Amino acid sequence: MGMTWDQAIGAVTAPGQQFELAKATVNGVEVDVFKNAPPHLGLVFAAARQHGDKPFLVYEGETWTFTQAVDRLDALASLLVNTYGVKKGDRVAIAMRNYPEWVVSFGAILSIGAVSVSMNSWWTADEMDYALEDSGAKVMICDDQRYEAGSAAVARLGVKCLVVRSEKALPAGVDSWDKVLPMGAAHPGAQIGPDDDATILYTSGTTGRPKGAVSTHRAIINALMAFAMRNPVDALRQGKNPAGDPNDLPMSFILIVPLFHVTGCVPVMMSCWVAGLKLVIMYKWDAEKALEVIEREKITNFVGVPTQSWDLVNHPRFAEFDTSSLRAVGGGGAPAPAPLVAKVAESVKKGQPQLGYGMTETNAFGPANRGADYTSRPTSTGRATPPMKVEVRDENLRALPVGERGEIWFFGPMLIRGYWNKPEATAETIVDGWLRSGDVGRLDEEGFVYVEDRVKDMILRGGENVYCAEVESAIYEHPAVHEAAVFGVPHDRLGEEVAVAILPNEGTSLTAADLWKFLDGKIANFKVPNHVVIMNEALPRNAAGKFLKRELRDLVAGGKLAATSR
Repeated sequence: MGMTWDQAIGAVTAPGQQFELAKATVNGVEVDVFKNAPPHLGLVFAAARQHGDKPFLVYEGETWTFTQAVDRLDALASLLVNTYGVKKGDRVAIAMRNYPEWVVSFGAILSIGAVSVSMNSWWTADEMDYALEDSGAKVMICDDQRYEAGSAAVARLGVKCLVVRSEKALPAGVDSWDKVLPMGAAHPGAQIGPDDDATILYTSGTTGRPKGAVSTHRAIINALMAFAMRNPVDALRQGKNPAGDPNDLPMSFILIVPLFHVTGCVPVMMSCWVAGLKLVIMYKWDAEKALEVIEREKITNFVGVPTQSWDLVNHPRFAEFDTSSLRAVGGGGAPAPAPLVAKVAESVKKGQPQLGYGMTETNAFGPANRGADYTSRPTSTGRATPPMKVEVRDENLRALPVGERGEIWFFGPMLIRGYWNKPEATAETIVDGWLRSGDVGRLDEEGFVYVEDRVKDMILRGGENVYCAEVESAIYEHPAVHEAAVFGVPHDRLGEEVAVAILPNEGTSLTAADLWKFLDGKIANFKVPNHVVIMNEALPRNAAGKFLKRELRDLVAGGKLAATSR
């Protein structure tokens, strides 16, 4: 007989337990924190050496053991301190695609008390220039492509460059990782406090300049422990051993999202550092290659955005691959359509669908929906476990009762301390220790969160609010729909009208008339898209995997994307 939710939470957070809670003052506000959390991440990376020759990083036929990874981490830490003169609090940028060197660089930077600046590998030269100047980075660790894009900014700003996997002749003053890394050098050590800055992750906005979200060592560690706490809570609710089944496959992750994105960095990569897990790195997303990796490496955890789960289970060759090792399929970044949840549950026999609702500003932690909870409430993003608290508030910042729609707010030790060099943006987002998500949603009687849309992603049609996520969920129920993005386009009388761009499944056909007939009666008529674009290629996305709705809107409004209108 399993425990209730509250009983399970109480059991794992009780005095003397691994996840016992205590009070701490963070940024002048008292919050619950994990009592047994290590004081800083440098200790986490050093402790990884105990995993020895266990495989850690697998990439394109290469395998780095934990010993090999920590040896490289120590060598890089020595290079940064003793050769490049990096001091505590200095910023070091990482600008490369998903490589093992990204993982090691992150660890080396944080272990010397410096601050890792994650550079989006899809950025233009202008965007890289902005982030390097905004962060004040002293060193950039990069690959050839990112060096080429950022070389002008590097020269202008006097940033030292270390290039990994270089296949080109590098100019004088630019170092090659393979040639200068002092293998065998001892780690220089550092004095690091829990509330020292650890990371700057630039938010993936589709317009304007990105904001650098600053996290501390305490924030990341508490997020990691909160992620880890979910497994024993689930086990106790199911009447199972919270320590897990010793006969089960060892946990492993496939990395299918960028490391510069918070999902790839914290719940995926850092969980592997902490728990001694294998991380198989994909250079870029490819559903068929992912299936090959899952079969070959016996991957247990698949974490990405919902569209990647959709691509995986709907791949025409899915049944040809052995996916029996999978225990969890899901991720975050956007609400998943209900048909996807059912499809994952049906397709992955030994695994469970899951969804996490996290943000860059929460170190990816937030409400989560898993297993039976998810299949019974597929439109919910789940419940938050302590030490995170969730409220839904109105425009006057007052907490709303159960069932009422408003803005979702978060509280807890895993939140960022603010935005780099942007005190006004920080003050707008963080109020008395609470972080406003910018998302519209509601809570039910059991604390399940329902995200309805972004505040700014809502379509106002003739005085009626249209929440894009609701419309997309209805559209995804059509068997021919592979991808769908709902957005507003300008209208002289109504202000905005609803539009959608759709990529049909391979081998299927879909027309606007088919869609309108399908949606008749499913959703209110004012929510049905007036303009339908049938795409013959994947919808445009940003680096985090989210659809670029503003770009789609502008293309339709400008007549550059042909839409069928009713």
